Amino acid sequence: MDWATTSDVARFDAIAGGFLRSRPVENTVLVTVLEALRARGAAAYGDTPAVLGSWLPAAGCVSGAFVHTPPFPMLLSLMPRQGVRELVQALKTEGRPLPGVTARREIAEDFATRWRAATGTDSTVWERRRLYRLDRVRPVPVPGRSRPAVPADRDLLLGWYHSAEREIRERPGDHGAAVDDRIGYGGLALWEKDGVPVALAGRTRMVAGMVRIAPIYTPPEHRGHGYGAAAAAAVSRAAVDAGAKEVVVFADLANPAGVAVHQRVGYQPLDDYLVISFGSGRRPR
Repeated sequence: MDWATTSDVARFDAIAGGFLRSRPVENTVLVTVLEALRARGAAAYGDTPAVLGSWLPAAGCVSGAFVHTPPFPMLLSLMPRQGVRELVQALKTEGRPLPGVTARREIAEDFATRWRAATGTDSTVWERRRLYRLDRVRPVPVPGRSRPAVPADRDLLLGWYHSAEREIRERPGDHGAAVDDRIGYGGLALWEKDGVPVALAGRTRMVAGMVRIAPIYTPPEHRGHGYGAAAAAAVSRAAVDAGAKEVVVFADLANPAGVAVHQRVGYQPLDDYLVISFGSGRRPR
């Protein structure tokens, strides 16, 4: 087996960080999660430390990687089919619990097929995502203005995070540390109308010249006015102004309104990704 695992973030970054950052758009979630782990530690996403894996086939160069932050799905990088096959074998041998995977569509489908065959576990596609890349920021002429979120906004932000999760998940997560981190580096912004916050948009830390826009949320009572699109346009512009060469965003294909927001702001479709759950039939966190 050529897969090696560790919970030492610095060690993993030294081994596989360059591989992931060489294609930051395609590996956007892995590189931004890795950056968060570097900033906040291996337990940044929960009580269980992250498990990080790198694949070095006989040639000796890293050609695949995964980042797993339980209880969330395992994130799979771009990798050859051989890497997928050997990863399934390695995980089965270790007996590691696996709630699901998130990856580019063809990799996720290949992994799920092999995992079902190897373990007899059922799989369910929980989300079909499309990755969009910013072409140019288009103005969104709606009333209001964007401003950076500050510590005084923390309770509002947490309430909106939880409301957004309740719309798509069975149980909200604990986002206190993540919100504090985002506020600290200027990664959250509120769209205000007449001094009242009406929408939220965020951006990840810049990694290898790439920024991903997330989350984007408008409370139900403020929807239908373009506030979410305006908030997304503002943080997209902020990312470009900060020097980002690539700005990307995911859309849930089951949410046509979200897709329309991205296209209105100036994003173009790039690749499709899947979130697949194993075993329980419940949406992986």
